[in-house]
Amino acid sequence: MTQNVSYDESTEPLLSVNDLKVHFNVPRGKLPWSGKATLRAVNGVSFDVRRGETVGLVGESGCGKSTLARAIVGLAPVSGGSVRWRGAETVQGARRDIVPLRRDVQMIFQDPLASLDPRMTIEQIVAEPLLTHQPDVSRADVRSRVLTMLERVGLNAQHLRRYPHEFSGGQCQRVGIARALIGEPQLVICDEPVSALDVSIQAQIVNLLRDLQRELSLSLLFVAHDLAVVKAISHRVLVMYLGRVMEFGEKREVYATPAHPYTRALLSAVPVPDPAVERERRHLLLRGEIPSPLSPPSGCAFRTRCPDAIDACGETPPEAVVRGAGMTRVACIRAGVSAT
Repeated sequence: MTQNVSYDESTEPLLSVNDLKVHFNVPRGKLPWSGKATLRAVNGVSFDVRRGETVGLVGESGCGKSTLARAIVGLAPVSGGSVRWRGAETVQGARRDIVPLRRDVQMIFQDPLASLDPRMTIEQIVAEPLLTHQPDVSRADVRSRVLTMLERVGLNAQHLRRYPHEFSGGQCQRVGIARALIGEPQLVICDEPVSALDVSIQAQIVNLLRDLQRELSLSLLFVAHDLAVVKAISHRVLVMYLGRVMEFGEKREVYATPAHPYTRALLSAVPVPDPAVERERRHLLLRGEIPSPLSPPSGCAFRTRCPDAIDACGETPPEAVVRGAGMTRVACIRAGVSAT
């Protein structure tokens, strides 16, 4: 794979998410009088993304990664907290503050084929954001820009008149990338863009995203299950569990010296291609099942499965503390302490 794109750590964040909450009221049972319960899909998440940076977002299924990504762009209702785009509030802000977010922040979805309208040609799909946000562009210029973008993602003029069902999964994802980039956004949110693809195609798409990031000075929020993919593309990594941030910091620090027990368990599950090294590795097996988000544990959300848990872990949710030279934030009262 190609080398990571560099970015300037001293610049002001493009995107700032502060204490974001996404809660849903769901029925407790099948009967009308069963009442409602609160599902805390995202429960107080804070992070930022700078220009040219890739922030990787990882965690098990159901931890709230995709809900968080959708809430940022307004596709999921926000229950509390704030999202600021270039300093302007977008959750409770004025309409004039929301318009730049819709133009400058685009999304690549998990299912390549399902995210494309089957009734539209590839040319119409890719041109749609351009026509929406730049309606004054001439028809000839639209076609020229669409063709240029398709060529950038590895497609060509022969694909313009075709429909999504005529393409493979990898080709559909390339179309999705072209659609996201045609309007020249500053941030692209990638919601598990390679999870539905073969391993060889995954590497091609990751390399394509990094090449485009370098060419276009893009920022990326990259959501994924695969920690190896996240390591290959990210500058900083945010680890989520049951709607909360467990650890957030520089990639090299998170991967080399993970401070949170959950991060250590995730990394221990990543296979190493060297059989000799893999045999000697210590794997951290998490006990029990993931608790229901309808009734999460008191205190630390991870304590029921944590090998390092103590009685104090069940009292109050731990505050994120700064650790290490890379300013990694860790939500654990025993950060860096291994079970004996």
